Amino acid sequence: MDYLGFRLRNNLFVAPMAGVTDRPFRQLCKRLGAGLAVSEMVTSNSLLYGSAKTLRRADHRGEVEPIVVQIAGADPEMMAQAARHNVERGAQIIDINMGCPAKKVCNVYAGSALMQDEALAARILEAVVRAVPDTPVTLKMRTGWNRANKNAPRLARIAESCGIRALAIHGRTRADQYMGEAEYDTIALVKTLVSIPVIANGDITTPEKARAVLDYTGADGVMIGRAAQGRPWLFREIEHYLATGKHLPPPSPLEIRALLLEHLEDLYAFYGEATGVKIARKHISWYTKGLVGSAAFRQRMNRLETVAEQREAIDEFFGELASRGIEPLETTDEVCA
Repeated sequence: MDYLGFRLRNNLFVAPMAGVTDRPFRQLCKRLGAGLAVSEMVTSNSLLYGSAKTLRRADHRGEVEPIVVQIAGADPEMMAQAARHNVERGAQIIDINMGCPAKKVCNVYAGSALMQDEALAARILEAVVRAVPDTPVTLKMRTGWNRANKNAPRLARIAESCGIRALAIHGRTRADQYMGEAEYDTIALVKTLVSIPVIANGDITTPEKARAVLDYTGADGVMIGRAAQGRPWLFREIEHYLATGKHLPPPSPLEIRALLLEHLEDLYAFYGEATGVKIARKHISWYTKGLVGSAAFRQRMNRLETVAEQREAIDEFFGELASRGIEPLETTDEVCA
């Protein structure tokens, strides 16, 4: 796929997710079939540029291009400054966050709260585009602030007129949070109104759903977030299905173990062992969710304090699954545990 001057492997994008899409996760998803991955959102507050969290979020060493950094904020000049700052440090595409529904983001009028004020949104878009004239700027948003105010079509046209080069749209309003089901009618409408690429996001959990959403909306690509947590191989499954109409076999317990351990080694190296062990727990929980015996395993895992203990427990858990011939799709009612 040709996208903003870059040749991508395909039209499958990793959605930005705070606390999830760090460099180790982005790299793994790209290796397993994603064409593009967006960073965790980076603050536009210059006072925090030197914080450990912001520096880690802006760390792209060794990452497959293009490097996409998402910035968040509500002040046009601060957002412009953040765009310049990140481009100077290697960002090749700047993405503006107008989609995050979290209260702590919306309460400072950033994220999807900006959809309430189209004039302010336009000033931010113009300021960022003007600040980095040689770098593509994209926008992530929702269908609207609430179901009575689905203004994504209007904002999409504003964005295009401001020089935004592509749009990603989550098929829910800010008020919906992640409740209910995503709707794709608004995304399909936006696609008819603008000439820039439109990426559909929301509830894309299977290869069949990806195909259906692409066909229904006419979107140029799909963006996948929560469904890839603990399932980074979902990208290769969708890639294969879109190309052939056929399903890849699911990964075996031994392959899942190898991928999980590879992911954890990157986390330990990236964060340091003490922090890495803590961050690893949520990923281990996602990788094992729904597998036979996983509820008890997760409870035990959350009490382990060292890298060696985590490695040993993972080897034991997946080794037991493999020895019993249990495949990953053999789940129990523990999936909701």
